[in-house]
Amino acid sequence: MNNKILGYIRENGKVGVRNHVLIIPVDDISNSAAIAVENIIHGTIAIPHHYGRLQFGRDLDLFFKTMIGTGSNPNVAAVIVVGIEPNWTNRIAQGIAETGKPVEAFYIEKNGELKTIEKMARSALKLVEYATGLKKEWVDFSELTISLKCGESDTTSGLASNRTVGRFVERFLEANGTVLFGETTELTGAEHIIAQRFKKEEDRNKFLKMFNDYQELIKEQGVDLLGSQPTEGNIAGGLSTIEEKALGNIQKIGNARIDSALDYCEQPVGKGLHFMNTSSAAAEAVTLFAATGAVIHLFPTGQGNIIGNPIEPVLKITANPKTVNYMSEHIDLDVSGLLKLDGTLDDYADKLWNKIVETANGKFVKAEILKHREFVLTKLFPSA
Repeated sequence: MNNKILGYIRENGKVGVRNHVLIIPVDDISNSAAIAVENIIHGTIAIPHHYGRLQFGRDLDLFFKTMIGTGSNPNVAAVIVVGIEPNWTNRIAQGIAETGKPVEAFYIEKNGELKTIEKMARSALKLVEYATGLKKEWVDFSELTISLKCGESDTTSGLASNRTVGRFVERFLEANGTVLFGETTELTGAEHIIAQRFKKEEDRNKFLKMFNDYQELIKEQGVDLLGSQPTEGNIAGGLSTIEEKALGNIQKIGNARIDSALDYCEQPVGKGLHFMNTSSAAAEAVTLFAATGAVIHLFPTGQGNIIGNPIEPVLKITANPKTVNYMSEHIDLDVSGLLKLDGTLDDYADKLWNKIVETANGKFVKAEILKHREFVLTKLFPSA
């Protein structure tokens, strides 16, 4: 197996596999300016969203962490930040600038949208020239941070696709790689197994508090999650309870031990396997992983899921032969042969390893080709 890739070594030493010039709107009313510049300047990507106004407390803190983290991701070469007002715009731009990458900030208030778009476009032109002049370098594969989240799971997920990812994770960690996983809500029924895997007691307790806080939130609502967890798609695929779903879900980390427990967008200290508190909704979780520095996402699916991300390639793996047939334009790796004993788990982990190396070296995954760029912020409570 190939242990070297061609990557972009950023100013802070982190390694990326893509080279985006990102346009970040601070708030919902700056989306149109960001999209206008994306339409004018080739090589830029805007990430419109619905928030950034009147947020406060922990919810506002998470908003800034997500926006700064996204701009700081090693897959991003340079950033333009645009907002209606200067203060929050500058806060995000300055946070990203700490990585050493080029960042420029623009404000619409007292300038008007048309003048702002012209200024942004002229700046974007220079940043694209800068980014496309950067050279890839040979680096060790283990320098990458890889994230995990499955979706539209069915019985094939826990039996094959998640297990394939799990065997890859065991090997990648042995090679000194870094892996993020989460989906707090979808660990229900398997949380005791995850808790046993933490290397340190303090992280075990931190994980259990985050998990139990979620359980209390559900109780406070007085609702039954059936239909939401597991989803209708999960049930159609043969998973009748959240416990069944969770036991298949945790196969994605194989038999690995866990190095730390992180809250939303909390940066890991050191390499290894890290649990991060996330929603189990696919787009929200991948957005959080990208904002925490992940550069490739592994997404096993059973019934088929079409999610992508603006800056992090989302590589889809399935063991369901019907999904391979009906949704071939979304599937990057077919591991259905594992269910027919056509090859061993190690054989399919080899295939996945090679597929990730190809992706790291620049080959687009299906979600990138189809322009699936879901960027969804996690909201902790209503705005003021």
